[in-house]
Amino acid sequence: MGDPKPTIADVARAAGVSKGLVSFVFNDRPGVAPQTRARIREAAAAIGWRPSLSARSLSTRTSFALGLVVRRDPRVIAADPFFPAFIAGVEMGLTGEGRILVLSVVPDADTELRTYRRLVADSRVDGVFLTDLRYDDRRLALLAELGLPAVMIGHPDRSSAFPVVNLDDAHGVRQSVAHLVGLGHSRIAYVAGEPQMVHGRRRRDSFVDAMTGAGLHPDRVVDTDFSAAAGAAETHRLLDAASPPTAIVYASDPMAIAGMGVVHQRGLRVPADISITGFDGTDLARHVYPSLTTVVADPAAWGREAARTLLQLIAVAEAPNLELPAAELLVGASTGPPSHADRTPYPAHYKETPCVDAL
Repeated sequence: MGDPKPTIADVARAAGVSKGLVSFVFNDRPGVAPQTRARIREAAAAIGWRPSLSARSLSTRTSFALGLVVRRDPRVIAADPFFPAFIAGVEMGLTGEGRILVLSVVPDADTELRTYRRLVADSRVDGVFLTDLRYDDRRLALLAELGLPAVMIGHPDRSSAFPVVNLDDAHGVRQSVAHLVGLGHSRIAYVAGEPQMVHGRRRRDSFVDAMTGAGLHPDRVVDTDFSAAAGAAETHRLLDAASPPTAIVYASDPMAIAGMGVVHQRGLRVPADISITGFDGTDLARHVYPSLTTVVADPAAWGREAARTLLQLIAVAEAPNLELPAAELLVGASTGPPSHADRTPYPAHYKETPCVDAL
């Protein structure tokens, strides 16, 4: 059967202390001299002993887990590059901390709130990450009522006691507009995300402000659910307009890539006939043809710093707000000067195809 696993008693004998003192050290209790604490940890490492997480949880009333509740269509999450990268960043922030991430995907607001209540009632998590902040977000009051530590990913629309880890995404949208205007575009459309989400509205407002600041009319703005299918459908509608845009700014890379597919399907060329920009800076954006001009955020770094902030909040009951480097535009091959005058809808090789809701 092999050698038996080492026990806490073995650690105590190796370190020359009581089992109670070993327990104090590995439950991070005060009152143990630093040199004794170091000797006990060295003895445990030497014989390959690690404390039982379930036992520590019972003795400290700590779950050793952090929660992430996402209210989105699972199909959108599957195609959204933000969440896998953000979750990977969180896991990097938890490395060596003895904690895990508990993920729940929910379909609606009521289920979302019930999920938070259940997580607290069952002592499943010690704190949570709040993503996809919404206007009049009911989660803020609920989590304050439940006394559950939380870190907000982005600034909310109201004051809150919870710390914020923010990345300025509006800067990248403004850069996208400036880039296209600098190339000579004036008919620029924006395929936005959900306006009820704070970051979706913020990006939308940034586009409108940038267009207005450039002396242009932001009259080609459409809202979506951030999905590739919605991006494709809105691209069809924009191209069917009497005066179609010469450039389209998308609020996500999946929508932009879906839009590029529609453009190619309809016999147009990117960027010769229409320029396209995305938002996310996904690895895939570099490998589509032509390579996508996109705003590069860093969701992995966002997740890593959010994890560190939440761990600090849990440990000492306070943590400062953190501002990450702003998202920046990375110019690829999908943008260029408009190749025809504004009075001409599209060149002669353009062909109509029926409007569809997805690729």
